[in-house]
Order: sequence, then C-alpha cells, then structure tokens
Amino acid sequence: MSDGRGAARILGGDEFSFADAVGGWRGLAESAVPGIAFVVVFLLTEGWAPPVIAAGVAVAIFTAARLIQKGSLTQSLTGLVGVAIGAVWAWRSGTPTGYFGLGLLSNVLYLVGVLVSMAVRWPVAGIVVGLVHGTGSQWRTEPGSMRRAQYASALLAGMFALRLLVQVPLYLADQTAALGTMKLVMGVPLFALTLWVMWLLVRNVGRRQEPQDPPPQT
Repeated sequence: MSDGRGAARILGGDEFSFADAVGGWRGLAESAVPGIAFVVVFLLTEGWAPPVIAAGVAVAIFTAARLIQKGSLTQSLTGLVGVAIGAVWAWRSGTPTGYFGLGLLSNVLYLVGVLVSMAVRWPVAGIVVGLVHGTGSQWRTEPGSMRRAQYASALLAGMFALRLLVQVPLYLADQTAALGTMKLVMGVPLFALTLWVMWLLVRNVGRRQEPQDPPPQT
C-alpha cells in the first residue's frame, strides 16, 4: 500500500493510478503476503507463535530484498514494527487474534482524527491537496471546494468505520481466520477504491488558478 506521502501525491495528482495506489506489485505483495502467511499457518497449526513467526519471516524477506536492491525501507520497516507489536499483543492475550489488535486501534485513531478535522472545518482531504498543490488554505475560502473536501474526508472516515464495524465483532468473537481474511480484503483493495473516489471529489480542489488571457482589443 502507498505510504502517507504516496497517497497524498496520488490524491493531488492530475491522473489516478490504481497501481500507484497499492504501491505497485511489490507494494501489494508486501501488504498482502504477511497476512496470507499468517492465516494459512494459523489454519495449519495451533497457538499464536507459528502464524506470527510466518508473518514476520515474510516481512523480513521483503526487507532483505529492498536492502539488496537499495530501495526504500519505509514500508518494510513499518511492517516489521507492526509484526513485532502484533506479536506482543498476541502473547499478552494468549490468542492469535490479539495479533490484529494494533490494526484495529489504528483505525480507531484515524477515524477520530478525520472526524475531528471535519468538525473544525479543516477536513484532512482539503489540507492534503492544498499542501500538494502549494496553495495552502486557499481552498477554505471557496464553498464548493470546502464541500468537496468534507465529502472526501467523510468517505475516508467511512472506510475506517466500515473496517471497525466488520472486524471488531470478529476480534471479540476470537474468529482469527475470518478476521485475517477480512483484514486482507478491507486493506489495500478497499483503500485504493476509497482513494479513487476521494480523488474524483477533490482533484480540482486547491489548484492554482491559471491566469485568464485578457479579452482581445477591438
């Protein structure tokens, strides 16, 4: 999945690319393979350790590949930290389902952050496109731009809320395989779709206005 800067660049871009939204084939694999490894190993074994180790090994392999190719390590290191924290949560809870606790908490924090930004009339989507286009907060003086930024931010909040609505009951019911599967489905694919609709809403928000040519003299 695209990191935060990548998503911001896509949201303020002239064109939308689903490949860029998921971070290309490598980004898609780095986001999906650890989760797939976790679910598969969980179904084949018992306990929390084997599936967590499988996810960690997958992330470590991608990190090593990036080191060898001297690529960006941001996403890989984030994945390693996420696996480490997930392992601690699973160990403390004594169940593999605990591995997903950090992800659910992150969605709660993101949801609250987006809702607060909308409530104070600084919707996050408008802030992002204003920064990308270098026009600052000019979009806030235009009612139409403010409205579209609010709609786009509401869509982002809806994505986080939908994840929680579906995944929290599975977490509380200790449905590890189902939760892992839904996390994959509602991860990169849902994010890319949400980002696309957001882009449709704000692609013209916060752009510098081209100077109009003066009318020809008669």
